[in-house]
Amino acid sequence: MPVPEQSALIVPVPEVEPVVGPFRAKLDVNAAKGVPAHVTVLFPFLPPSAIDDEARTTLRDLFAGHSPFEVTFTEVRWFGDAVTWLAPYPDIAFRQLTAAAWGHFPQTPPYGGEHDGDHPHLTLGHGHPVDVLQEAAVEVTSRLPLTASVSAVHLIAGSDAPNSWRTLDVFTLGNHN
Repeated sequence: MPVPEQSALIVPVPEVEPVVGPFRAKLDVNAAKGVPAHVTVLFPFLPPSAIDDEARTTLRDLFAGHSPFEVTFTEVRWFGDAVTWLAPYPDIAFRQLTAAAWGHFPQTPPYGGEHDGDHPHLTLGHGHPVDVLQEAAVEVTSRLPLTASVSAVHLIAGSDAPNSWRTLDVFTLGNHN
């Protein structure tokens, strides 16, 4: 198994896998790396070697202060013509999770500061011809809305190698124990 090179905080959304899974398998390289359908909370996060008990305790306490929530994916949107994605509604809880995590780990800006991290999304596909992405978007749109329950944030780590991403920890929302 390759040594994990990166980590992320994500909200897996298994409820959408039956609809988006076949498309992600072909159109999102992260699916081949073992990353499930998800909404990113913070990527990149800390280097895996820097994730210690203190960081995990901070994350556990941080996410315990946020309540579980329901979300509905109501439409497919685009970043330019290169990335197609599902929009969660409402998205405010995802924005709050990202702001809280980044606030506690300021050295980990969303997407390394390269992209606007203020658009919670579930990637359907990227890096393929626009007509291929459009076909996927039309097919997925015909199967919306999709509803999901969000009750935890997962800390995952991996590399660019196939099937290398694994869950390191799960932080329950609203768990004040």
